[in-house]
Amino acid sequence: MIILITIIHVLVSLFLIIVVLLQSGQSGDVAAAFGGMGSQTAFGPRGATTALSKATTWSIVIFMLTSITLSIAASRKTTSRSVLQGISSAPAKSAPAQTPAAPAQK
Repeated sequence: MIILITIIHVLVSLFLIIVVLLQSGQSGDVAAAFGGMGSQTAFGPRGATTALSKATTWSIVIFMLTSITLSIAASRKTTSRSVLQGISSAPAKSAPAQTPAAPAQK
């Protein structure tokens, strides 16, 4: 089950990268750089929702769900062992601090 979710997670993340790179920016034309009409609004003009933006939304939702599922599954997994689990720690032996000898007075 974890392997299936991991495969879905990787595929969705690759799809998400492609979909985000295919989208055009909001008012990213040359007129916006010089104070054109597109830069007068706070977050750019709101156009109709395109198929790419819907695909982005759904892929983000699926990505977040698979991320949460994988993190919960990893925290509940009882067969994993820590690298340091079998090592017994002995108390460190330290020597007493050495005080420097006083300089000889003449």
